Amino acid sequence: MTAPVRVWLNRTYAENVFFIDLLRAAPRPVHVLASHVDPDSPVLAAADLGVLEPDGLSAEGYVEFALEFCARHDVDVFLPRLHQLAISLRRRDFEALGTALVCPPAPAISLFTSKADGYRALDAAGLPTPLWRQADTAADLLAAVEEIEAAGMTACLKPASGAGGEGFRVLTREPFHLGRLSGYVDTRVQLDQVLGALERSAAPAELLVMPYLDGPEVSVDCLAEQGGRVLAAVGRTKQGRRRGFTVDPAYLGPARRLVEEFGVGHLSNVQFRHERGTGRAVVLDVNTRPSGGLHQLRLCGLNLPAAAVELALGHRPSLPAAEELTLGDYTLVSTIQAVLPRQAAAPALERIGGVGGGVGAIGGGVGGLGARLLPAAG
Repeated sequence: MTAPVRVWLNRTYAENVFFIDLLRAAPRPVHVLASHVDPDSPVLAAADLGVLEPDGLSAEGYVEFALEFCARHDVDVFLPRLHQLAISLRRRDFEALGTALVCPPAPAISLFTSKADGYRALDAAGLPTPLWRQADTAADLLAAVEEIEAAGMTACLKPASGAGGEGFRVLTREPFHLGRLSGYVDTRVQLDQVLGALERSAAPAELLVMPYLDGPEVSVDCLAEQGGRVLAAVGRTKQGRRRGFTVDPAYLGPARRLVEEFGVGHLSNVQFRHERGTGRAVVLDVNTRPSGGLHQLRLCGLNLPAAAVELALGHRPSLPAAEELTLGDYTLVSTIQAVLPRQAAAPALERIGGVGGGVGAIGGGVGGLGARLLPAAG
Protein backbone atom coordinates (compact mmCIF):
# COMPACT_ATOMS: atom_id res chain seq x y z
CA MET A 1 0.00 0.00 0.00
CA THR A 2 1.25 3.52 -0.85
CA ALA A 3 2.47 5.43 2.20
CA PRO A 4 0.35 8.52 2.94
CA VAL A 5 1.71 11.86 1.78
CA ARG A 6 2.37 14.00 4.84
CA VAL A 7 0.90 17.48 4.22
CA TRP A 8 1.31 20.41 6.64
CA LEU A 9 -0.92 23.52 6.79
CA ASN A 10 0.39 26.24 9.13
CA ARG A 11 -1.80 28.72 11.00
CA THR A 12 -4.47 28.62 8.35
CA TYR A 13 -8.04 29.95 8.54
CA ALA A 14 -10.92 27.91 9.94
CA GLU A 15 -12.60 27.43 6.57
CA ASN A 16 -9.73 25.21 5.50
CA VAL A 17 -11.32 22.28 7.29
CA PHE A 18 -12.95 21.85 3.87
CA PHE A 19 -9.54 22.08 2.18
CA ILE A 20 -8.51 19.10 4.34
CA ASP A 21 -11.68 17.24 3.30
CA LEU A 22 -10.67 17.67 -0.35
CA LEU A 23 -7.16 16.38 0.31
CA ARG A 24 -8.70 13.25 1.78
CA ALA A 25 -11.14 12.88 -1.13
CA ALA A 26 -8.28 12.29 -3.60
CA PRO A 27 -7.09 8.78 -4.53
CA ARG A 28 -3.64 9.36 -3.01
CA PRO A 29 -3.75 8.83 0.79
CA VAL A 30 -2.68 11.76 2.94
CA HIS A 31 -1.70 12.37 6.55
CA VAL A 32 -2.63 15.97 7.36
CA LEU A 33 -0.76 18.02 9.94
CA ALA A 34 -2.10 21.42 11.01
CA SER A 35 -0.63 24.00 13.36
CA HIS A 36 -2.07 27.06 15.04
CA VAL A 37 -1.69 29.25 18.12
CA ASP A 38 -5.42 28.94 18.87
CA PRO A 39 -6.21 25.58 20.51
CA ASP A 40 -9.86 26.02 19.47
CA SER A 41 -9.10 26.26 15.75
CA PRO A 42 -11.28 23.65 14.02
CA VAL A 43 -8.42 22.95 11.62
CA LEU A 44 -6.53 21.27 14.47
CA ALA A 45 -9.42 18.87 15.04
CA ALA A 46 -9.86 18.19 11.33
CA ALA A 47 -6.20 17.21 10.89
CA ASP A 48 -4.65 13.85 11.68
CA LEU A 49 -2.20 15.71 13.89
CA GLY A 50 -2.95 19.14 15.35
CA VAL A 51 -0.06 21.16 16.73
CA LEU A 52 0.05 24.22 18.98
CA GLU A 53 2.83 26.26 17.44
CA PRO A 54 4.93 28.98 19.12
CA ASP A 55 3.62 32.53 18.99
CA GLY A 56 5.54 35.77 18.68
CA LEU A 57 8.47 34.48 16.61
CA SER A 58 10.11 36.73 14.05
CA ALA A 59 9.74 35.67 10.43
CA GLU A 60 13.27 34.25 10.48
CA GLY A 61 12.66 32.48 13.78
CA TYR A 62 9.47 30.99 12.44
CA VAL A 63 11.30 29.61 9.39
CA GLU A 64 13.74 27.84 11.70
CA PHE A 65 10.81 26.35 13.62
CA ALA A 66 9.22 25.26 10.32
CA LEU A 67 12.40 23.58 9.11
CA GLU A 68 12.73 21.70 12.40
CA PHE A 69 9.05 20.73 12.25
CA CYS A 70 9.34 19.41 8.68
CA ALA A 71 12.40 17.37 9.61
CA ARG A 72 10.84 15.96 12.78
CA HIS A 73 7.55 15.03 11.10
CA ASP A 74 8.87 13.96 7.68
CA VAL A 75 6.66 16.53 5.95
CA ASP A 76 6.37 15.85 2.22
CA VAL A 77 4.32 18.92 1.24
CA PHE A 78 4.06 22.22 3.14
CA LEU A 79 1.34 24.83 2.36
CA PRO A 80 2.45 27.94 4.27
CA ARG A 81 0.09 30.81 5.01
CA LEU A 82 1.90 32.52 7.89
CA HIS A 83 5.30 34.02 6.91
CA GLN A 84 4.86 32.82 3.36
CA LEU A 85 7.53 35.13 1.95
CA ALA A 86 10.22 34.21 4.49
CA ILE A 87 9.49 30.52 3.94
CA SER A 88 9.61 30.84 0.15
CA LEU A 89 13.01 32.55 0.38
CA ARG A 90 14.31 29.38 2.06
CA ARG A 91 12.73 27.01 -0.50
CA ARG A 92 16.03 25.20 -1.15
CA ASP A 93 16.47 24.47 2.56
CA PHE A 94 13.03 22.85 2.68
CA GLU A 95 13.71 20.91 -0.52
CA ALA A 96 16.95 19.62 1.03
CA LEU A 97 14.79 18.03 3.74
CA GLY A 98 12.53 16.45 1.12
CA THR A 99 9.72 18.98 1.71
CA ALA A 100 8.03 20.58 -1.31
CA LEU A 101 6.49 24.04 -0.81
CA VAL A 102 3.06 24.91 -2.21
CA CYS A 103 3.53 28.66 -2.52
CA PRO A 104 4.75 31.00 -5.27
CA PRO A 105 8.39 31.97 -5.73
CA ALA A 106 9.50 34.76 -3.40
CA PRO A 107 9.52 37.59 -6.01
CA ALA A 108 5.80 37.11 -6.74
CA ILE A 109 4.91 37.01 -3.05
CA SER A 110 7.00 40.11 -2.35
CA LEU A 111 5.44 42.07 -5.21
CA PHE A 112 1.85 41.49 -4.13
CA THR A 113 2.51 41.90 -0.40
CA SER A 114 2.07 45.62 -1.08
CA LYS A 115 -1.16 46.39 -2.90
CA ALA A 116 0.39 49.65 -4.13
CA ASP A 117 3.41 47.85 -5.64
CA GLY A 118 1.06 45.27 -7.11
CA TYR A 119 -1.17 47.89 -8.74
CA ARG A 120 1.85 49.69 -10.19
CA ALA A 121 3.08 46.44 -11.73
CA LEU A 122 -0.38 45.62 -13.13
CA ASP A 123 -0.68 49.11 -14.63
CA ALA A 124 2.75 48.79 -16.24
CA ALA A 125 1.72 45.41 -17.71
CA GLY A 126 -1.49 46.85 -19.14
CA LEU A 127 -3.75 44.73 -16.95
CA PRO A 128 -7.12 46.21 -15.91
CA THR A 129 -7.04 48.06 -12.60
CA PRO A 130 -9.42 50.57 -11.01
CA LEU A 131 -8.58 54.21 -10.52
CA TRP A 132 -6.37 54.17 -7.41
CA ARG A 133 -4.25 56.62 -5.48
CA GLN A 134 -1.80 56.09 -2.65
CA ALA A 135 -2.42 58.38 0.32
CA ASP A 136 0.24 58.75 2.99
CA THR A 137 -0.90 62.12 4.35
CA ALA A 138 -4.12 64.04 4.94
CA ALA A 139 -3.41 66.15 1.84
CA ASP A 140 -2.96 63.02 -0.28
CA LEU A 141 -6.24 61.58 0.97
CA LEU A 142 -8.26 64.75 0.41
CA ALA A 143 -6.90 65.17 -3.14
CA ALA A 144 -7.75 61.55 -3.99
CA VAL A 145 -11.26 61.79 -2.56
CA GLU A 146 -11.98 65.02 -4.42
CA GLU A 147 -10.77 63.43 -7.70
CA ILE A 148 -13.03 60.40 -7.23
CA GLU A 149 -16.04 62.47 -6.14
CA ALA A 150 -15.59 64.80 -9.13
CA ALA A 151 -16.12 61.76 -11.34
CA GLY A 152 -19.43 61.08 -9.56
CA MET A 153 -18.18 58.13 -7.52
CA THR A 154 -17.92 57.25 -3.82
CA ALA A 155 -14.41 56.98 -2.37
CA CYS A 156 -13.23 54.11 -0.20
CA LEU A 157 -9.92 53.22 1.34
CA LYS A 158 -7.93 50.23 2.57
CA PRO A 159 -4.39 49.66 3.87
CA ALA A 160 -1.66 49.10 1.28
CA SER A 161 -0.98 45.75 2.96
CA GLY A 162 -3.29 43.26 4.62
CA ALA A 163 -5.43 40.24 3.84
CA GLY A 164 -9.02 40.04 2.71
CA GLY A 165 -11.19 43.01 3.68
CA GLU A 166 -9.02 44.08 6.62
CA GLY A 167 -9.23 47.85 7.07
CA PHE A 168 -11.69 48.46 4.22
CA ARG A 169 -13.80 51.59 4.79
CA VAL A 170 -16.22 53.64 2.70
CA LEU A 171 -15.60 57.38 3.14
CA THR A 172 -18.54 59.68 3.73
CA ARG A 173 -18.93 63.41 4.29
CA GLU A 174 -22.27 62.84 5.99
CA PRO A 175 -22.13 63.82 9.71
CA PHE A 176 -22.61 61.03 12.19
CA HIS A 177 -26.25 60.70 13.26
CA LEU A 178 -28.29 58.48 15.58
CA GLY A 179 -29.63 56.49 12.66
CA ARG A 180 -26.14 54.96 12.37
CA LEU A 181 -26.67 53.34 15.77
CA SER A 182 -29.57 51.22 14.52
CA GLY A 183 -29.18 48.09 12.44
CA TYR A 184 -25.86 46.39 11.78
CA VAL A 185 -22.43 47.99 11.97
CA ASP A 186 -21.39 49.19 8.51
CA THR A 187 -18.07 50.09 6.92
CA ARG A 188 -18.67 53.85 6.60
CA VAL A 189 -16.32 56.29 8.28
CA GLN A 190 -16.43 60.11 8.31
CA LEU A 191 -13.83 61.68 6.02
CA ASP A 192 -13.05 64.46 8.51
CA GLN A 193 -12.26 61.88 11.20
CA VAL A 194 -9.76 60.11 8.95
CA LEU A 195 -8.20 63.42 7.87
CA GLY A 196 -7.83 64.44 11.51
CA ALA A 197 -6.20 61.12 12.41
CA LEU A 198 -3.73 61.50 9.52
CA GLU A 199 -2.86 65.05 10.58
CA ARG A 200 -2.09 63.82 14.09
CA SER A 201 -0.06 60.81 12.93
CA ALA A 202 3.73 61.03 13.01
CA ALA A 203 4.13 58.18 10.52
CA PRO A 204 2.83 57.82 6.94
CA ALA A 205 -0.43 55.88 6.77
CA GLU A 206 0.18 53.93 3.53
CA LEU A 207 -3.46 53.87 2.43
CA LEU A 208 -5.00 53.16 -0.96
CA VAL A 209 -7.95 55.27 -2.09
CA MET A 210 -10.21 54.19 -4.95
CA PRO A 211 -13.85 54.34 -6.08
CA TYR A 212 -16.32 51.95 -4.52
CA LEU A 213 -16.74 49.28 -7.21
CA ASP A 214 -19.90 47.53 -8.31
CA GLY A 215 -20.55 43.81 -7.94
CA PRO A 216 -20.74 41.04 -8.56
CA GLU A 217 -17.37 40.21 -7.09
CA VAL A 218 -15.65 37.52 -9.14
CA SER A 219 -12.90 35.52 -7.46
CA VAL A 220 -10.73 33.47 -9.83
CA ASP A 221 -8.95 30.50 -8.26
CA CYS A 222 -5.83 29.41 -10.14
CA LEU A 223 -3.45 26.47 -10.11
CA ALA A 224 -0.15 27.00 -11.90
CA GLU A 225 3.23 25.40 -12.24
CA GLN A 226 5.95 26.99 -10.13
CA GLY A 227 7.00 29.26 -12.97
CA GLY A 228 3.42 30.47 -13.44
CA ARG A 229 2.08 28.41 -16.36
CA VAL A 230 -1.63 28.09 -15.57
CA LEU A 231 -3.10 24.59 -15.43
CA ALA A 232 -6.58 25.48 -14.17
CA ALA A 233 -8.60 28.65 -13.52
CA VAL A 234 -12.26 29.04 -12.58
CA GLY A 235 -14.12 32.13 -11.37
CA ARG A 236 -16.58 32.18 -8.49
CA THR A 237 -19.25 34.89 -8.69
CA LYS A 238 -20.67 36.43 -5.54
CA GLN A 239 -23.76 38.64 -5.39
CA GLY A 240 -25.65 38.59 -2.12
CA ARG A 241 -26.57 35.02 -1.20
CA ARG A 242 -26.26 33.75 -4.75
CA ARG A 243 -22.95 32.24 -5.81
CA GLY A 244 -21.94 30.67 -9.09
CA PHE A 245 -19.07 29.66 -11.35
CA THR A 246 -17.79 31.31 -14.50
CA VAL A 247 -15.20 30.67 -17.21
CA ASP A 248 -15.86 34.06 -18.85
CA PRO A 249 -12.65 35.25 -20.56
CA ALA A 250 -13.32 38.77 -19.20
CA TYR A 251 -12.04 37.36 -15.89
CA LEU A 252 -10.01 34.29 -16.79
CA GLY A 253 -8.03 36.10 -19.49
CA PRO A 254 -6.54 38.78 -17.21
CA ALA A 255 -6.16 36.28 -14.33
CA ARG A 256 -4.18 33.85 -16.50
CA ARG A 257 -2.02 36.62 -17.92
CA LEU A 258 -1.32 38.01 -14.44
CA VAL A 259 -0.35 34.63 -12.97
CA GLU A 260 1.88 33.76 -15.92
CA GLU A 261 3.50 37.18 -16.35
CA PHE A 262 4.41 37.55 -12.66
CA GLY A 263 5.14 33.87 -11.97
CA VAL A 264 2.46 33.36 -9.31
CA GLY A 265 2.96 29.60 -9.10
CA HIS A 266 0.91 26.94 -7.29
CA LEU A 267 -2.40 28.07 -5.74
CA SER A 268 -3.46 31.72 -6.03
CA ASN A 269 -6.54 33.88 -6.29
CA VAL A 270 -7.34 37.01 -8.32
CA GLN A 271 -10.37 39.09 -7.34
CA PHE A 272 -12.33 41.31 -9.72
CA ARG A 273 -15.04 43.91 -9.41
CA HIS A 274 -16.56 46.23 -12.00
CA GLU A 275 -16.20 49.91 -12.79
CA ARG A 276 -19.37 51.86 -12.19
CA GLY A 277 -20.87 53.01 -15.47
CA THR A 278 -18.67 51.03 -17.85
CA GLY A 279 -19.05 47.61 -16.20
CA ARG A 280 -15.41 46.86 -17.06
CA ALA A 281 -13.90 44.08 -14.92
CA VAL A 282 -10.85 45.31 -12.98
CA VAL A 283 -8.43 43.54 -10.65
CA LEU A 284 -9.30 44.32 -7.05
CA ASP A 285 -6.81 42.09 -5.24
CA VAL A 286 -4.20 39.39 -5.83
CA ASN A 287 -3.70 36.66 -3.22
CA THR A 288 -0.55 34.54 -3.43
CA ARG A 289 -2.27 31.82 -1.40
CA PRO A 290 -5.35 29.65 -1.83
CA SER A 291 -8.58 31.52 -1.11
CA GLY A 292 -10.81 30.54 1.79
CA GLY A 293 -13.53 29.65 -0.69
CA LEU A 294 -11.36 27.36 -2.84
CA HIS A 295 -13.20 24.29 -1.59
CA GLN A 296 -16.40 25.53 -3.28
CA LEU A 297 -14.95 24.43 -6.63
CA ARG A 298 -15.76 20.85 -5.65
CA LEU A 299 -19.33 21.65 -6.78
CA CYS A 300 -18.16 22.27 -10.33
CA GLY A 301 -15.95 19.18 -10.42
CA LEU A 302 -12.51 20.53 -9.43
CA ASN A 303 -10.33 19.41 -6.53
CA LEU A 304 -7.52 21.96 -6.67
CA PRO A 305 -6.05 21.16 -3.21
CA ALA A 306 -5.38 17.57 -4.26
CA ALA A 307 -4.11 18.71 -7.66
CA ALA A 308 -1.72 21.15 -5.97
CA VAL A 309 -0.26 18.31 -3.86
CA GLU A 310 0.20 16.15 -6.97
CA LEU A 311 1.95 19.04 -8.72
CA ALA A 312 4.23 19.63 -5.71
CA LEU A 313 5.21 15.95 -5.77
CA GLY A 314 6.31 16.31 -9.39
CA HIS A 315 3.29 14.70 -11.02
CA ARG A 316 1.00 16.14 -13.67
CA PRO A 317 -2.44 16.42 -12.03
CA SER A 318 -5.46 15.14 -13.92
CA LEU A 319 -7.84 18.07 -14.39
CA PRO A 320 -11.17 18.28 -16.24
CA ALA A 321 -11.47 20.53 -19.28
CA ALA A 322 -13.48 23.74 -18.90
CA GLU A 323 -16.39 22.32 -20.93
CA GLU A 324 -16.63 19.39 -18.49
CA LEU A 325 -17.23 21.61 -15.45
CA THR A 326 -20.67 21.97 -13.86
CA LEU A 327 -21.32 25.72 -13.77
CA GLY A 328 -24.47 25.96 -11.64
CA ASP A 329 -25.47 28.44 -8.93
CA TYR A 330 -25.41 27.74 -5.20
CA THR A 331 -25.43 29.41 -1.80
CA LEU A 332 -23.54 28.98 1.47
CA VAL A 333 -24.87 27.99 4.89
CA SER A 334 -23.02 27.61 8.18
CA THR A 335 -22.22 24.16 9.50
CA ILE A 336 -21.01 22.48 12.69
CA GLN A 337 -17.35 21.59 13.05
CA ALA A 338 -15.66 19.72 15.90
CA VAL A 339 -12.91 21.23 18.03
CA LEU A 340 -10.51 19.43 20.33
CA PRO A 341 -11.38 18.98 24.02
CA ARG A 342 -10.31 21.76 26.35
CA GLN A 343 -7.46 20.90 28.70
CA ALA A 344 -6.71 22.24 32.15
CA ALA A 345 -3.09 23.10 31.46
CA ALA A 346 -0.83 23.32 28.46
CA PRO A 347 2.04 21.39 30.13
CA ALA A 348 -0.04 18.21 29.68
CA LEU A 349 0.77 18.43 25.98
CA GLU A 350 3.76 16.79 24.39
CA ARG A 351 6.61 19.27 24.25
CA ILE A 352 8.73 19.46 21.13
CA GLY A 353 12.07 21.09 21.87
CA GLY A 354 13.55 23.72 19.58
CA VAL A 355 12.87 27.28 18.55
CA GLY A 356 10.54 29.22 20.80
CA GLY A 357 10.59 26.71 23.64
CA GLY A 358 8.58 23.99 21.92
CA VAL A 359 5.06 23.38 20.75
CA GLY A 360 2.27 21.10 21.88
CA ALA A 361 1.20 18.24 19.65
CA ILE A 362 -2.39 17.02 19.66
CA GLY A 363 -3.44 13.83 17.95
CA GLY A 364 -6.72 14.17 16.06
CA GLY A 365 -8.90 11.94 13.95
CA VAL A 366 -10.98 12.63 10.88
CA GLY A 367 -13.23 15.56 11.69
CA GLY A 368 -11.72 15.67 15.17
CA LEU A 369 -13.53 12.51 16.35
CA GLY A 370 -11.52 10.57 18.88
CA ALA A 371 -9.05 13.40 19.34
CA ARG A 372 -6.66 12.83 22.21
CA LEU A 373 -3.78 14.52 23.99
CA LEU A 374 -0.42 12.84 23.92
CA PRO A 375 1.42 12.40 27.23
CA ALA A 376 4.24 14.75 28.03
CA ALA A 377 7.57 13.78 26.53
CA GLY A 378 10.05 12.44 29.07
